[in-house]
Amino acid sequence: MAIRIIIFEDNERLRNSLTYLLRSMPEYDVVGDYPNCREATSVTLALQPDVALMDIDMPGENGIKGVGMVKEARPETAVIMYTVFEDDEKLFQCLCAGANGYLLKKTPPDKLFEAIREVVDGGAPMSPSIARRVLNSFQQSKTENKYQLSTRELEVLQLLSKGFSAKVIAGELNISFETVRSHLKNIYPKLHVNCGKEAIAKALSERIV
Repeated sequence: MAIRIIIFEDNERLRNSLTYLLRSMPEYDVVGDYPNCREATSVTLALQPDVALMDIDMPGENGIKGVGMVKEARPETAVIMYTVFEDDEKLFQCLCAGANGYLLKKTPPDKLFEAIREVVDGGAPMSPSIARRVLNSFQQSKTENKYQLSTRELEVLQLLSKGFSAKVIAGELNISFETVRSHLKNIYPKLHVNCGKEAIAKALSERIV
């Protein structure tokens, strides 16, 4: 049975090209294509697609909002973001909204076809550069959590790593000098170091801040 696909893309030429390419293959069935996602909820409910290809930058509601609309209407529909944006903010907003995959528009057609099959099989297809961003973010988060530093302790450590004294840190964070000293006393044992210089060295070498 053919994979049912809907496309949300405001670039008419690209949208038509994608529709033509996918319809030329028997395993895909483009059941609808749209220049925006304003009606994403009703379209998803009516057409019951297996996969939605979703641009981000569209007139009206953007694709990040569109992901949520599709997922709310039909959670089992897999959404692949198909966009030019590579920045972390939009990437993680899309993933948090429920996107199942994230492909850049420079992705070759054969890789797009593979991604559609992969997402239907339960995978999470991503362009290589996007996958690296996700991995780097995960590794950074894992390092931070490894030492159980609080948000305020991370802020103090970050300023310390910039060479700020405890007095200057207090001014920057609008807290008392004694509070900064208290945070530093908590930070050192968590990092398994004995002084500020060792804390800075560890923070920079392990990219904690």
